[in-house]
Formats: sequence, C-alpha cells, structure tokens
Amino acid sequence: MERGCMLLLMMVLIMDIGRGEGQLVEDFYSLTCPNVEALVKKAVSSKFNQTFTTIPATLRLFFHDCFVTGCDASTMVSSPNGDAEKDAPDNLSLAGDGFDTVVKAKQKVEGACPGVVSCADILAIAARDVVVLAGGPSFNVELGRRDGLVLKASLVKGNLPEPGFNFSQLHAMFARNNLCQIEMIALSGAHTLGFSHCSRFANRLYSFSSSSPVDPSLNQDYAKQLMDGCPRNVDPGIAINMDPVTPQTFDNVYFQNLVNGKGLFTSDEVLFTDPASQPTVKDFANSSRAILMELLPLP
Repeated sequence: MERGCMLLLMMVLIMDIGRGEGQLVEDFYSLTCPNVEALVKKAVSSKFNQTFTTIPATLRLFFHDCFVTGCDASTMVSSPNGDAEKDAPDNLSLAGDGFDTVVKAKQKVEGACPGVVSCADILAIAARDVVVLAGGPSFNVELGRRDGLVLKASLVKGNLPEPGFNFSQLHAMFARNNLCQIEMIALSGAHTLGFSHCSRFANRLYSFSSSSPVDPSLNQDYAKQLMDGCPRNVDPGIAINMDPVTPQTFDNVYFQNLVNGKGLFTSDEVLFTDPASQPTVKDFANSSRAILMELLPLP
C-alpha cells in the first residue's frame, strides 16, 4: 500500500508539470473520442511486447517534453533544419522507442477519431500506461492539453536537470516549474527505470577530485560494479541500468538505493547527502504514506 501510494504521488505530480492555465478534465473526450484511453493502451501494450525499452523511453520522453515548454508534445516534432526541440543536444539521447510508442498510439487514435485528440494527451496517457506495465499503480489522467506551436532547440538548454547538479541547482530548476522540494524528490524517483550512458557519470568513478578519484559518497561495492560495466575509454554506446537492484520495476527501491550510496548520478545521491532533503528520502524509502497524505486529499 505505501509503495503504491508513493508511486501514485510521483505520477500525479509529473502530470502537473507545465499544466499552465488550461483546465484539464478526465472526461475531456467523452463525446468526441470515448475510447481514446483503450486505443492508446492497446498500442502501448503492443509496443511493450516488442521491447521493454518502451517503458523508460516513453516516461523519459514525457518528462523532457513537460520540463521545457510544458506538456505539449513539442519534443515529438522534427525539423528539416535540425533546429526543433527534438534536435537539442539534451534530447538526442531520448530513445527512439519512446517516440515510436507515441506515433503508433496516435495512428490508432486517428483511425477512430481523426483530428480530435492531441499528441500531448496521447503522450500523457502513454506515460501512465507504461508505469502500469512496469508494475506501478494505475491512475486517472486528466486531459485537454493542446499541442505546442513553439518548437525551438534553443529553449531546451538550461531547462533540464543535469546529472552533475548539486542540491541548490536541482531545487532552483524544479522551483521554476512550480514544484516544491518534496515534489522534486518524488519525481527524481522516476530513475527507478531506464539506463544511462557511462559518460554521464564517469567523473564520479575516475576524476571526482584531486584527493579522491572516486566520489566518496558512492557505495564502494557499487563503485566497483560501475567500473566493471564502464571501464575507462569504454564504447560511448554502452549504458547501464540506473537502478542496480530492480531495474525493470516501477518501485521505491530508487530511494533505498540512495540511502545505501547507490545513486547513479550526483544529482541522485545529493538528495540523500544534503541535510535538507535527507529526511524525505528516508521517508520515501521506508514509509511514504504520511508525506503523500500531506499533498493529496486521500480518504
């Protein structure tokens, strides 16, 4: 029960990023496309049956989309000039399976309800559906988003969290998106799924500081595991799981990993090492229901 509540909190919060002033409602398409969620679910499930990468790729795509210009599917659009949001350096690592998932879902929906449902809403529904497929809870998705009209790669730089961020940098960036500290910590838990290329954290293993090549906040056994998977001069295409314990399950083990010094990025582990956020991480790792009840009107 407690683990499910924590995960529900995380997804409810991510659905709020970039909501703006528009009013979203669950039954937005009740008259114009009543089967939209079933259609998206079928497409997402079909894609998942082809590859597990569907799950982390779709979830990460949603986050990147929401954090830049709001949840408007602007990250989905390509430009012949290579200057769209999708083309920004920070988005080049987005896995193609995420884009393919949304495209196939859009095709299904268009076949039944042409010109009605926004790509932004399809992406939001798909993000919920992949969480469920990974063992997380289901929840209702509020709909009514409009697709973005501004698609500039220049808007991305400086608007996505970096793996080397310290606590203050993380806090400032999430605050710009009207997210408080507890919400920031909860959303970071999406790193319970997915993988990262070695170059994104190699500095923690080989060049952290002049006095300590290895980041001292890393669990020693975990550091050795990372070195085995990411030796010096490793092939840049090599990637490892972000959660070394349950990499294919949407759970709260991410927070338990932080407590044990097994956060992959500096921006992960700092949530535990910083005194301002450590109590919340411990609560999320052990029992999150009390925090959840502060934020959501549960019975």
